[in-house]
Amino acid sequence: MDSLRIDRSGYTLVDQVEEKLIQYFKEQGLRPGSSIPNENELAASLGIGRTVLREALSRFKMTGMIQSRTKRGMTLAEPSLLASLRRSMNPLLMSETTLRDIFEMRIILELGSADLVINLLSPQDIAELEQLVENEERFGDPYLTGFHRKLYENMGNKMMTEFQTLIIPVLEYVVEQHKPMFETRRAELAAKGKLVTHRDLLERIKAGDTEGYKEALKHHFDLYKDYLKRTRTDAEGLIREIIEAAL
Repeated sequence: MDSLRIDRSGYTLVDQVEEKLIQYFKEQGLRPGSSIPNENELAASLGIGRTVLREALSRFKMTGMIQSRTKRGMTLAEPSLLASLRRSMNPLLMSETTLRDIFEMRIILELGSADLVINLLSPQDIAELEQLVENEERFGDPYLTGFHRKLYENMGNKMMTEFQTLIIPVLEYVVEQHKPMFETRRAELAAKGKLVTHRDLLERIKAGDTEGYKEALKHHFDLYKDYLKRTRTDAEGLIREIIEAAL
């Protein structure tokens, strides 16, 4: 394991150890279930103390990439790709630019998956969407996330569903922080007859109008253009380009 030796230059020692271990796992062709050398062997090969090694290993364990089991030692496992993201998804620690980027990314993902989403909905799913819209109308809160969350549950894509669940607190935070702006924009769109609500989206879904749904979905997000413009003056043009490319 001579290739594990590190040079102690550049970034932190723990970071270097982490990269060297990843390189070693790849070179050895290790897969989930494969055993890896014990701490003494790894520390000796790396030329470092066990304290530094354990800190690097703890990072892998946090993502589920390494498991320690009695009598089996350490083995590799399939990591949770969103584990680190889950721990850091705190909107209070994010800059306005990061919040904007996440919000914009969510819009792009939803627009890009519109075809797949609508074609996977069953009559029962549509009935549940109807109930969600009725609850939204009853409580007078057009910003509830249940409608969009339900759409993603039907994709059968665990990664997409988990990611959407992770970013929902960020979306809710942005809405709460900028609600006066959104309410002003909502009133303007409604006055012009251009406001696209969850009810409007649902009616197109119920009619089986895929193209109509996709077009309505694009305008459903018009509500948030002013927010996107605040930190990127050309956001409207950019998102339109992305929308056209996706659809």
